Amino acid sequence: MPSEPAREIGSEFHWDPAGLLGGGCGGLPDWLPERRELFATGCGALRELLRRLAAPGRLHVPSYFCPGVAAALAECLPVTYYRHLPDGRGPRWETLRVRPGDVVLAQNLFGRDDPAPWAGWIAAHPGVPVIEDHSHDPFGGWARRSTAAYALASLRKTLPLPDGALLWSPQGRRLPAPRGPQSAGAAQKLTAMLLKAGWLDGWPVRKEHFRALQRAGESALLGSSGPVSTFTAAVLPVLDVAGIRARGTRNVVALGELLDGCTGRWPAADAAPFRLPWVAATRAQRDALLAHLAAHRIFAPVHWPQNRHGWWSGDHEAAAWADRMLTLPVDHRCSSADVRRIAGVVTGFSGRASRESRDGHIIRA
Repeated sequence: MPSEPAREIGSEFHWDPAGLLGGGCGGLPDWLPERRELFATGCGALRELLRRLAAPGRLHVPSYFCPGVAAALAECLPVTYYRHLPDGRGPRWETLRVRPGDVVLAQNLFGRDDPAPWAGWIAAHPGVPVIEDHSHDPFGGWARRSTAAYALASLRKTLPLPDGALLWSPQGRRLPAPRGPQSAGAAQKLTAMLLKAGWLDGWPVRKEHFRALQRAGESALLGSSGPVSTFTAAVLPVLDVAGIRARGTRNVVALGELLDGCTGRWPAADAAPFRLPWVAATRAQRDALLAHLAAHRIFAPVHWPQNRHGWWSGDHEAAAWADRMLTLPVDHRCSSADVRRIAGVVTGFSGRASRESRDGHIIRA
């Protein structure tokens, strides 16, 4: 008899009730301020915050950032870009030229950035509101010790939830409230998560069915400024947030060690890196690796394509990085065998690519 196909790795989260905890042990960390807001999406939270600030100037956005979100924010405030690349060097401060009335969006890219330079910049520019995006590591040391005017995190990037974004103010400033109704997209996405769980367990569920629901839900949810869904609001207090974060971190570190043999103090003790970014030598090699991974049922996202003929940062260096990047989908769902499988597939491809005078590598910093 033919062997069963390998289990799928990556793609959208499914719903697994094993992630729930009882006895008040789950939920958000207790260091978060009581004054906080839960929105359906991070983009929606940002839009409501910018409307509340009503700043007369511009919004400074990192050049390696989701173009769709930046385009949506430009409806609230003129957007300009400063250079921040996934090379571990942080923002290029000489490109962040603020004027009175401006607002700055900072990000902890892939959960790997050093918070100290931003803390220094914030202290040196007390009149410029800084909004920190902690979506790639919502509950790390940087988020906990933030001195920014505002901080937010899109929770559905790292937690198995259909929607949800957290907004708070480390400086204790007033926050906007969600606006409008709950998004119907969250219900569609939750349905897709439940169906995917059945499919993964071998029940007669058609993959194209839950994938179509997921896409429709994501489209409906896009940019919603409404409140978080009833499901997410009810589940979040009993979700094993700390355990999910810890398992994901262990798997990222294990995969990094398998791929380049490095050990030691990586990541920082209070950081949880977001997946494992991989940069290829060329766009063609990146695309070939994406196809190679997919052929082995490993589905890696790209953060984030920049369409030079549409909305993009205007930073050719950032766009060139985006052309060569993918994100290896290692997270809390992976078993040790899954981690070894990802490493084997990538190593096999890299060995072939090296023989063809091409190469790629993970990003540690």
